[in-house]
Amino acid sequence: MTGNGRVSWLDDRAAVDLGTARIRLIGFGHPSIVDEPSGVPGSARPVRHGLVADVAACARLVDQVLRTALPEGARTPGRVLVGVPVTASPAERATVTGIVERAAGCAATVVEEPLAAALGSGLDITGPRPRLLMDVGAGIIEAVVIRDAAVTDAVAVQLPADGDGSLPAHVQDRVTEMAAELLARLPARLRPAAREGGLMLTGGGAAEAGLAGRLCSRLRMTVSSAPEPAHATVRGLARLCLPPMAALLALPTA
Repeated sequence: MTGNGRVSWLDDRAAVDLGTARIRLIGFGHPSIVDEPSGVPGSARPVRHGLVADVAACARLVDQVLRTALPEGARTPGRVLVGVPVTASPAERATVTGIVERAAGCAATVVEEPLAAALGSGLDITGPRPRLLMDVGAGIIEAVVIRDAAVTDAVAVQLPADGDGSLPAHVQDRVTEMAAELLARLPARLRPAAREGGLMLTGGGAAEAGLAGRLCSRLRMTVSSAPEPAHATVRGLARLCLPPMAALLALPTA
């Protein structure tokens, strides 16, 4: 319920960021972000590189988090939005959709995580001006160009499945060159606007020591981190549950 007693839009909807290290949820009337480790007792990591690695374990994980958020006796939810990497294949997107739909008992829609992260960072993504964003997750790092409310180009680096989430110098160098490659692929007429807008960092690794400095030096542009960067994706997914933004991206609202 909202403060004035009316049911809010997210009382029967939810946004889920299904990450390699953490799973985060907003919605179903829960008063705060549910943020828990992406682990299931007795199972290997169910999500790797931001994608489902173990269907059964991932289903238990999603069910566990939904039960945390849904109050006892709550009615069946209306819809769930769930983030996926830009690099996810159609089959991988269908797997995530099926897991969430079975756990929630309602329709689920996948949204590319960097697009959601841009919205959750407060970026205006609706115009033709290119916006650059790097989502630094525990299993995958994606750098994207966003124009007209869509990801128009993307590059990605997968991180070791057995890593601790930190980014050693050689990985930071690789990520920096990846971002430079993305910028170079932009048409020359768009690069000045992209440089002027800078690069936004999101994800749990956005504050990794040295990363912003390397990127700033190599790209010769401003590099900044989103407020609470680890929650940028789930915040953006929650915004996409609202009718005006959902309509903009042609997402279902019912």
